[in-house]
Amino acid sequence: MSVVRPDFPGLPETLPARMLNEFVYCPRLFHLEWVQQQFATSDDVEEGNYLHRVVDQETGDLPDKSEAWAGRAARSVSLSSRRLGLTTRIDMVEDGGDGTVVPVDYKKGHPDKDGEAWPSDRVQSLVQAALLQEAGYVVERAEIWYAETRQRVHITVNDAALKEITETVAKAWKIAAQPMAPPPLHDSPRCPRCSLVGICLPDEMESLHSPPTQRRPLKRLMAPILEGRPVYVTVQGAVVGIRHERLEIRLKGELQTSYRLIDISQVCIFGNVTVSAQAVRSLIPRDIPVLWFSYGGWFIGITEGLPGKNVDLRIAQFRIPESRKLEIARRMISGKIRNSRTMLRRNSRTSTKNVGDQLKSLALQATEAESPQQLLGIEGVAARLYFENFISLISKDARIDVSGFSEGGRTRRPPEDPVNTLLSFCYSLLIKDLTVTLEAVGFDPYYGMFHRPRFGRPALALDLAEEFRSLVAESVVLQVLNNGEVGSRDFKFRAGGCMLEADGRKAVLRAYERRLDQEITHPQFGYKASYRRIMDIQSRILGAVMIGELDQYTAMMTR
Repeated sequence: MSVVRPDFPGLPETLPARMLNEFVYCPRLFHLEWVQQQFATSDDVEEGNYLHRVVDQETGDLPDKSEAWAGRAARSVSLSSRRLGLTTRIDMVEDGGDGTVVPVDYKKGHPDKDGEAWPSDRVQSLVQAALLQEAGYVVERAEIWYAETRQRVHITVNDAALKEITETVAKAWKIAAQPMAPPPLHDSPRCPRCSLVGICLPDEMESLHSPPTQRRPLKRLMAPILEGRPVYVTVQGAVVGIRHERLEIRLKGELQTSYRLIDISQVCIFGNVTVSAQAVRSLIPRDIPVLWFSYGGWFIGITEGLPGKNVDLRIAQFRIPESRKLEIARRMISGKIRNSRTMLRRNSRTSTKNVGDQLKSLALQATEAESPQQLLGIEGVAARLYFENFISLISKDARIDVSGFSEGGRTRRPPEDPVNTLLSFCYSLLIKDLTVTLEAVGFDPYYGMFHRPRFGRPALALDLAEEFRSLVAESVVLQVLNNGEVGSRDFKFRAGGCMLEADGRKAVLRAYERRLDQEITHPQFGYKASYRRIMDIQSRILGAVMIGELDQYTAMMTR
C-alpha cells in the first residue's frame, strides 16, 4: 500500500479504521460522524458497546514479530501508521499458525445472505490486516466474529484486497476534505437502523428539495434514541449532588429524590439552589447541561462542556450574507404570524374573522419584506393584533383575574399580571430548550438571522422560537388557565410586578413538559413527532440551509 492521505490543511494525520467502515456503509454518515463530530446513540449502538465490554479490555501482550506465538492472543491492540495514514484498535489478534497472525473483529450482527462479511465490515478488517503487515507481521487472512449467528467469517488478505483498501481510503480522504457532507442515500434500507438517521434526515432533505405539490407523506425514519428528560429543581436551599451514578437532591441533609444519570437530558436550577462540583463533573462528560434561572424564571446562564465540534456550520452561520439572513427571517416571521392566526381561529370564543384576515395579509407581507426594519414593523403589527385578541382564548372559568392583561396588553420585565407572568415564564423555558438544541446541532445561539446579536441575548434561539411561541409556549399558558391548573393564589404581586409562586411554577413546568412530549402530524413530512423532536428537526433544517444543502428554510406551521 502507498500513502493516500491528501496534502490538505487541517486534515488529521490518520484515518480510523472504524470511520472507514462508516464511509463504506454511507459516505454521509462518515462525514457527519468524523468530520462534523455529530453522534447519537441508539439501542443497536449500546448493544454493540455491551458486546465489546470484554474485548475492549487490554489483555495479553502482542509478541514481537520474531517471537513464537504458541497459541497466544492479545485483545484491544492499537496500531497506527503515519505512512499509510491509518489507525485502528483490533479486538483480538491471535496465532494463525505457520508464523502468521489473524486479526479478529467482533460485530454484534450477522453476515450477509451469502454468509460473507458485509462490505463495510470487510474494509475495516482489511485495514487491521494492513496495519499488522506494516508493523512487520505476516497476515494471510482476517476474521470477523458475528455475535448474532455466533460464527466466524474469513477474509483473504492479498494484493487485490490491499489495493481495494488503497482506493477506498483515497475516496474517504477526498470526502473528509470537503466542508459539506455528501447527499443522503436515496430510499435506502440502511437508513432506518442508522443511529444518525435523526441527524441526517434523509427523507426530510429529499422532500424539501421537491416542490410542495409533489411532496408525499414520509415513513418515520428515526432510530431508537435513548432520550432523557429534564430535571427541574425549584425548592430554595436544595443541594444537588451525585452518588453511585444517580443525581441526588437534598434539603437540609435529607434526600428528597434521585434520578439515574442515563435518564437525564438537562438539569434546570431555579433561584438559590447549590450544585456540587462533583455533580457538574459527572454531568459534563455526558453532555447534560446545567441551566440556571432566576427565582422568577428568567433564563440567565448555562454550564456545559466544550462547544459543538461542527465548526463548518458556525463558519457558515457567521458568513451568511445579509440578503440570505433576511430571506430566512421572512419565512420564520411569516410562519409565526400564520401560527398565531391558526391559534385564534381554533381557540377563540368570539369571532376573529376580521383579525384573521389581517394576520393572513401580514403573513404574506412578511414574505415580501425588503429590509429587516420593514419585517420588524410587520411582526410588531401582527403581535399587537394577536395579543389584543388573546384574551378571547381564555375561558371565563379561569381562576385568575385577566383584567390586567385586557387593559395593559403584553408587558415584560417585570410582567405586571398573571397572564403576562405565564407568557414570560413559558417563553423563557422555550428559549432555554432551543438554546440547548441549537448548541447540540453546532450553532452559535447568540448570532441570529432576525434578532440582533446584542445585550447577551441568544438571538438565534429567539429567531427559531418565533414559530414555536404559539405552538408551545402560548398553548401551555392557555392549558394551565383553561384547565384550572393555576389560580390566583399561585401568583404574588411585588414591586410593581407579578411572579409565580412555587406550586404554580411546578404546575406550569409539568404542563410545559407534557406539551413538548405531545405528538402531532408534521405538516411537511406527514409523520407523527413530538414538539421536542420537531424543535431538533427545525434546527437541523436551518443548519442545512446555512451550509447550502437546502435552498430555502421552511418554517414549522400547523394547518
